[in-house]
Amino acid sequence: MRAYAACKEPTITRHLFDESPNKNVVFFNVMIRSYVNNHLYQEALIIYTNMSNHGVQPDNYTYPCVLKACSGWNNLWVGLQIHGYVVRVGLDSNLFVGNGLIAMYGKSDSLFDARKVLDGMNKRDVVSWNSMVAGYAQNGRFDEALEICKEMELQRLKPDAGTMASLSPAVTSTSSKNISFVRNMFDNMTNKGLISWNVMIAVYVNNSMPAEAVELYSQMEVKGIEPDAVTIASVLPACGDLSALMQGKKIHEYVVRKKLGPNLFLENALVDMYAKCGCLLDARKVFDGMRNRDVVSWTSMISAYGMNGQGRDAVDLFSKMQDSGLIPDQIAFVSVLSACSHSGLLNEGRYYFRLMIHEYKMVPRIEHFACMVDLLGRAGNVDEAYSFIKQMTMEPNERIWGALLSACRVYSNMNLGLVAADHLFQLVPEQAGYYVLLSNIYAKSGRWSDVITIRSIMKSRGIKKLPGCSNVELGDKVYNFLVGDRSHPQSKEIYAELDVLVGKMKEAGYVPETDSSLHDVEEEDKEGHLAIHSEKLAIAFAIINTEPGTPIRITKNLRVCGDCHVAAKLISKITNREIIVRDTNRFHHFRIGECSCGDYW
Repeated sequence: MRAYAACKEPTITRHLFDESPNKNVVFFNVMIRSYVNNHLYQEALIIYTNMSNHGVQPDNYTYPCVLKACSGWNNLWVGLQIHGYVVRVGLDSNLFVGNGLIAMYGKSDSLFDARKVLDGMNKRDVVSWNSMVAGYAQNGRFDEALEICKEMELQRLKPDAGTMASLSPAVTSTSSKNISFVRNMFDNMTNKGLISWNVMIAVYVNNSMPAEAVELYSQMEVKGIEPDAVTIASVLPACGDLSALMQGKKIHEYVVRKKLGPNLFLENALVDMYAKCGCLLDARKVFDGMRNRDVVSWTSMISAYGMNGQGRDAVDLFSKMQDSGLIPDQIAFVSVLSACSHSGLLNEGRYYFRLMIHEYKMVPRIEHFACMVDLLGRAGNVDEAYSFIKQMTMEPNERIWGALLSACRVYSNMNLGLVAADHLFQLVPEQAGYYVLLSNIYAKSGRWSDVITIRSIMKSRGIKKLPGCSNVELGDKVYNFLVGDRSHPQSKEIYAELDVLVGKMKEAGYVPETDSSLHDVEEEDKEGHLAIHSEKLAIAFAIINTEPGTPIRITKNLRVCGDCHVAAKLISKITNREIIVRDTNRFHHFRIGECSCGDYW
């Protein structure tokens, strides 16, 4: 029986069980375990209830399996009956039975009862604590799961690979302190299994730390630990966030070499990675090669076209998705509306908004309203955008008013800009970007006293503008530059190259856009301030370290400023290079002096 049970042959195991004339507790335990290991939970519980008919008393090995069957069948009521019987026979203090009870209650979201069992146990081991960690994690309570890990350490029990595995279902955003705790836990583990690496990478990815995730993946490779599909699906978004195309391509080659496909989850991640790197041809190649596509696949590709200013392609692909028989979801409509917005397809955007409501009977979410406000604003219909906001069926949020304020900046609509800014300062009073946008509107109108007032308000409230930060990939490494950065070993060469570029740009007619710079400094100082923006430093660094004609890919944490946008267009023409910049709004493909955004972003 044990041999067949180990080979996952419950039918043969059951035949031998039925043929056995004298069944003791071991026979029943093997049969129950065989059913549980093959997810036949009801059958396992039936065998358990038959034990009394044969005069066989369950023991401390029976109950962990039976409790697991209750969890698998999602039957807390039966679990409660078994718990009551366990208490009556005095097995509730048994380590294995206690661990089984914790696991059962945890999976049933009865965490109070699980904790009560843990606290009542005379003896607890790592499995006991891991079961409690898993209970919180399985119910999406990541921070509380980490608190159990910390409590476990206070009991002088060292978290192990099982602890990390227990955390995996709930990895989400958390505090920097908790991230450091998980990393210390990971570093102190003597035997790190693949799951532990996967969890640590997922922690970084879910907390917007893509550089750390990619670095950890590289450490895995050095240590000879072979990643699986879960690892790949976790690290690819990090590569996309960094525009780390070379690293992403290496991972893609690994997927092909190890024959990890076809795998819908992985293929969707590859499409997304190439899209975030601005490589639409590569993204489309993966998309076209997929045997099966779900709504996520189509949405990723539609979004890729939209972010790169190819709205017509996005709209065409949306129609093909409809023709394929798939029903677009809410996110798919966000993607196509956003694509229409980025490409100025006003009529198409209106059509899809109506289609979503009237044909697909979807209630618009705040994201759809934000896309429509952005669409109308980009088209110059700022008054219509404001009227649209006033007719919304829900309270406008930061995204809505932010889209309107951005449109007011482009079209110098002071009155509505003040309305939008007033709402934003009430909703998100600490968000520096909106103060800067309003300041830019004032500056374009020559209202410098108001610019100074905005700066004074920011200073008095302790609001600081987020420093510009740009990433650029060179080889297998991603380099990071801050505004005015001089920490790089090649800093001298970078600034020298920048001086040369600025000289050539001025020969080509470049005039620094100092209108939105500080009003109370000399013009020469304004130019110097603009010259040290992070994307300019990243571009200069890439130029001196790559072959002529090599495309340059940059990601920035803020919206590209007007001066850097003009500079990138000119540098692309002077150096005969394509410069691809992804900012918080969209992609900018700079080629021979032009930008794919049409100078609206």
